[in-house]
This record gives sequence, structure tokens and C-alpha cells, in this order.
Amino acid sequence: QVQLVESGGGLVQAGGSLRLACATSARTINTYNMGWFRQAPGKEREFVAAIRWSGGLPYYTESVKGRFTISRDNAKNTVYLQMNNLKPEDTAVYYCAADYRPVAQFMGDYWGQGTQVTVSS
Repeated sequence: QVQLVESGGGLVQAGGSLRLACATSARTINTYNMGWFRQAPGKEREFVAAIRWSGGLPYYTESVKGRFTISRDNAKNTVYLQMNNLKPEDTAVYYCAADYRPVAQFMGDYWGQGTQVTVSS
């Protein structure tokens, strides 16, 4: 069973930073590609970033390139999303996901419960 537990969300002013964390098991992080999605009120869930189980170049949606960084610490069984220069339009519930698909086709087969990120202007 794949379990994903997000943390690190909160309220931040525009231009600020937050780091989200997704804790999972050793089996999951060493087997699945991992990624982040987000869902803003009244909008569909959208892909944010993904990283291969073995590391390598991550994949980002265009709107977060240069501001967000996805990384993984396999020793801690945790995936991170460092979010810098946050904008009000980044406000959403952020979900951690695991998937076997390549990062460029990442859709998410397993999901965490989500963590709220609110960016004030």
C-alpha cells in the first residue's frame, strides 16, 4: 500500500517561500516516480512537478519553472517542493503523488491528503 503524507503548507505573502514535504515509505520512494499537483478553488487539479525514482532531471509545468524546485531525499523517504517567489495565483491545495509513468507523462496513481498553500497579495 502506498501512503503519502504532505506537510509544510501555510499562509505566506507574495514573494515569500515555503517548502512542502511528502513523507512516504522506503519501498515507495525507491520504486515510484514522485510528483506534485495542485488544485485551486473552482479549478481542475493541475500538474506542478515530478522527479524520477532514480533522480535525474525533474519536470515542471511552465508557470513554476525558475521558482519551484522538486527534490528527493531517499535516506529520509521524503520528497520536497521548494517554492520561492510565490504569487497569489499559486494559492491551492498541493498534493503529493506517486506514479510509474515517465515524469513527462506523470498523472498520479496514488495521492496524499493535500496541504493548503495560501499566498496573500
